[in-house]
Amino acid sequence: MPSAESFNIRPGGARLLNMEVTVYDSISAVPVYGDAAPHDSALATVILVYSDDQSVRAAVRTALGSKLPGESREHKVVEFATADALRLYIREKRKIDLFILDGEAVPEGGLGLAHALKDELIDCPPVMVIIQRPQDSWLARWSGAEAVISHPIDPFSLGQKVAELLA
Repeated sequence: MPSAESFNIRPGGARLLNMEVTVYDSISAVPVYGDAAPHDSALATVILVYSDDQSVRAAVRTALGSKLPGESREHKVVEFATADALRLYIREKRKIDLFILDGEAVPEGGLGLAHALKDELIDCPPVMVIIQRPQDSWLARWSGAEAVISHPIDPFSLGQKVAELLA
């Protein structure tokens, strides 16, 4: 797994990370559960969850629990309601072990964001996308995501897939 400092932008990959993000308000603020500061995350697995829907983020956080199946160490979940906030986190080169992105998020869907991450980050961490309809599985393949899960979120399936991606 690459260290936080090894996330580099591919040549021509400025579209994702060089976007100006200047305004933070209560809607685009980054809710962080646990301290996800780079200096103290070295031991914990850091999982980023992106969805504009708070109930989806809560469902993922609840399904993950405090430890993954077969894991002895705890993990930190960092939630994002906007893609801009996620981009800012990436630009700050903080530790990232896994992305979980909601394909139904608006205005920027998790499938397109997954595609951009895979295209523009060197050594991109694994990506899991959440889709609403089974017919969208071809979009999940196009996005480059390593794993797909469907709404409604099944805690057992999510935990197993996350554990496999982080193994």
